[in-house]
Amino acid sequence: MRIDLITVLPGLVRSPLDHSILQRAQDKGLVDVRVHDLRDWGLGSYRQIDDLPYGGGGGMVLRPEPLFACIEACIEELQNDLGEPYDEIIYLTPDGETLNQPLANRLSLHKNLLLIAGHYKGIDQRVRDTFVTREVSIGDYVLSGGELPALVLIDAIARLIPGVLGDANSALSDSFQDGLLDAPAYTRPPEFRGLGVPPVLTSGNHEAILAWREEQRLAKTQQRRPDLFPPEHEESVE
Repeated sequence: MRIDLITVLPGLVRSPLDHSILQRAQDKGLVDVRVHDLRDWGLGSYRQIDDLPYGGGGGMVLRPEPLFACIEACIEELQNDLGEPYDEIIYLTPDGETLNQPLANRLSLHKNLLLIAGHYKGIDQRVRDTFVTREVSIGDYVLSGGELPALVLIDAIARLIPGVLGDANSALSDSFQDGLLDAPAYTRPPEFRGLGVPPVLTSGNHEAILAWREEQRLAKTQQRRPDLFPPEHEESVE
């Protein structure tokens, strides 16, 4: 998968991309993340990228000229490199659809994504109307820019690509993958400071372990996220 990211703060996003799972995914050639500095398309000697909003109000808005030029350059580069268009051009914004696991699953099936990290008061609406095919939010709160949400989205997508994780089953059993929260996890030692591990997990009885985990997942989901709890399981945890 190729992911292009347009940002006004390239230094903010490059460090997370150079560590852990995201770094390994790129080293394996499974994910190709390219960061584009919007100021390279800025206007004039000061490389201006923002301006005051029409109609007044606080904050600044990213201008259309640099964004149009940068997006068009990315589209042309992808066409020259792979002969393909972007499957989605995604703008990270608080008023977009909320990122969840099903959305991450769907996006992980694409080949080419272009992400736009907004900043200040956002981007000129004409950019959204012309290029953006999907708008995504990571929650009902406001951050200083779209860089951190873009990294969250990239991480959520990349770990689902086959070969990125050492154990593919790890992603399949994550919280939200099937609508439920994950069960508690334990590792060695079997006893620590008087705290033990549930005996079923060391029993070697795989059927009993699966049943215990399912029971724990249902109980945790009902307690912490009742909005996710499947009605058909209400009696099983009473």
